[in-house]
Amino acid sequence: MEETNTWDEPRVGYVILGLGSNEGDRVRYLERGLEGLRREIRLDRISSIYETQPVGVKDQPWFLNLVCAGATRLKPGALLEFIHEVEDECDRVRSEQRFGPRTLDIDILTYDDRVIERDDLVIPHPRMHERRFVLEPLAEIVPEWRHPIEGKTAKELLEGLDGDAVRPFADPPPASGPAPIL
Repeated sequence: MEETNTWDEPRVGYVILGLGSNEGDRVRYLERGLEGLRREIRLDRISSIYETQPVGVKDQPWFLNLVCAGATRLKPGALLEFIHEVEDECDRVRSEQRFGPRTLDIDILTYDDRVIERDDLVIPHPRMHERRFVLEPLAEIVPEWRHPIEGKTAKELLEGLDGDAVRPFADPPPASGPAPIL
């Protein structure tokens, strides 16, 4: 029996996700997150890894962040549930502290050019255009992506932003195959 490539079928959506980690082996948690995401998302772009200053609660370790993009058949609500599963597999402990430390945090930054406002999900991410730790890696992989509400490209949003320290940390992990240990 001939195996078919199911990714040739029509996709549901194109997503851009942000990943961050500041507890434990930060690089390995990012790698494990990407490995988990590949079960339902055909990743085709992954940014370099950046080390970033924490937002909100400053008295905690710096984060490692990256942005990735790819196609998925999951609809937005199912994608959110799947992301929570991947975070849980990476030892994520959910607490009341909104900006506290975590092994892995995955945010849905965009889903096609949709604007969604639900109690549990807002797309595009409501603060992404204000955060250098999102815009640096986003502008690296899709500089001409245009914010569906702000109307500016990732590059334009980044150019108009001051603030948080963001510094290069490591080259991008591969877009396909198992993530290597950096």
